[in-house]
Amino acid sequence: MRGPHNIWRLIRTGATLERTGAMGVILDALDAPRPLRIAYRALVWPFKWLGIEGDPSMPPVTRALTALGPAYIKFGQILSTRPDVVGEDLANQLRVLQDKLPPFPVAQAEKQIEDELGMPVSELFSEFSEPVAAASIAQVHKARRADTGQTVAVKVLRPGIERAFRTDIDAFYFSADVIETLSPASRRLRPRDVIAHFESVVMGELDLRLESAAASEFAANTKGDAGFQLPEVNWGLSGRRVMTMSWAEGVSLGDNAAIDAAGHDRALLSERVLQLFLNHALRDGFFHADMHQGNLKVAPNGDIIAYDFGIMGHIDEYTRRVYAEILYGFIRRDYKRVAEVHFEAGYVPADRDVDAFARALRAVGEPIFGMDATRISMARLLSYLFEVTERFGMETRTELILLQRTMVVVEGVARSLNPHMNIWDTAKPVVEDYIKTSIGPRAVARDLMLTAKVLGRFGPRLPGLVEAVLIRQAEGDTAPKRNPWPARLGWGAGGLALGAALTLAWHLWA
Repeated sequence: MRGPHNIWRLIRTGATLERTGAMGVILDALDAPRPLRIAYRALVWPFKWLGIEGDPSMPPVTRALTALGPAYIKFGQILSTRPDVVGEDLANQLRVLQDKLPPFPVAQAEKQIEDELGMPVSELFSEFSEPVAAASIAQVHKARRADTGQTVAVKVLRPGIERAFRTDIDAFYFSADVIETLSPASRRLRPRDVIAHFESVVMGELDLRLESAAASEFAANTKGDAGFQLPEVNWGLSGRRVMTMSWAEGVSLGDNAAIDAAGHDRALLSERVLQLFLNHALRDGFFHADMHQGNLKVAPNGDIIAYDFGIMGHIDEYTRRVYAEILYGFIRRDYKRVAEVHFEAGYVPADRDVDAFARALRAVGEPIFGMDATRISMARLLSYLFEVTERFGMETRTELILLQRTMVVVEGVARSLNPHMNIWDTAKPVVEDYIKTSIGPRAVARDLMLTAKVLGRFGPRLPGLVEAVLIRQAEGDTAPKRNPWPARLGWGAGGLALGAALTLAWHLWA
């Protein structure tokens, strides 16, 4: 139900942030102006007593988000990868949300496994541990298969997690409605569409059969990638609420001390994690869309191991080409071409000035070229980017939210390993390689061949299709006029891609 009763949920959210002391920490981390602090306190303080107390042993922000529920925890996971935005101390506090949340009892996990797989845990596994990791949606147990002796990881959904997420998402929808009503200017950001996208992603994450399928596809795409490993799905011991995979042995990518003690090169790892993501997004169009430290390990041989495939992203070939061309334009500092690509794809309204847009992009890109990453204020950069999108009427492209979000997270992971890494230099070889193979004469020839094959399949029907179109025009068809297919292509997936790609590129720099 998305009605006014959600006002209570929103009031309780603000009250919980105030009661736990989380809001003060957040406002300090974001360096919020004094008027905003005063206004917030005036609105929320009277309702403070209504807030959830949470676990007093936790730091304030972690305590508040954990008390509020899984959707809020997801948001905290994203912030945990951005010490440049929220500060190192707060990012470290939030990192426990990735895989160190309070677990649910083993007995409940065993009951769910038995209900899902139709056999008692004691018959399936000779050993079954206490939870080794617990996140917002599920927890993981280390086990040993009774039949083969193989060590495996068993992922089990939290009891009642579907209902908990539905409650949060309904409140988010209500918030979006209120925002759109009170602030018409915010409609270009499409808050309801953003929440709808978030809902679709989360609902897919709550069916572990889909995660198993995604893991299998991802493994097939990346089997030749040097320095990258994935655990193997055990289909016979997996279902909707249970997923079993081979055990991944390694050090968490979020534990720099352990990485150093194991003798791994953090600078090399920071470059590898970014290049792997770009390769998967550009080459395959299918990428891990939840690449925070809690889902990544470093194997004893130095390979990066990824797991938890509940959120995966997909982008089509046209979008990938647009994305690559934008990144390549920024790498070459050819802002005019980057601006033109945006207009060609329909990401910026055609009535805006392409030269003015190019200058705005230059104002974003030039200050960060050659600058040490530790001296770049990500919060300030994002603030300016928001101004640019507003000035040029650029709308939120919900189709590319996962790409944008993942780029922000991956960049944060890379920076946590090596704060001085040069994002542009790291991205350049991957983007250049994709440009060579996917944009240019060879790509054009390949596209024409594919087009000819499609036309060939429709060959016998083409005369009839053309005749039908001519008859409709002659009869003065009153159906709504539609743009020619190339324009629709650009305004659709490609245009959105472009926008997201740019924003991605923007996040890439910090």
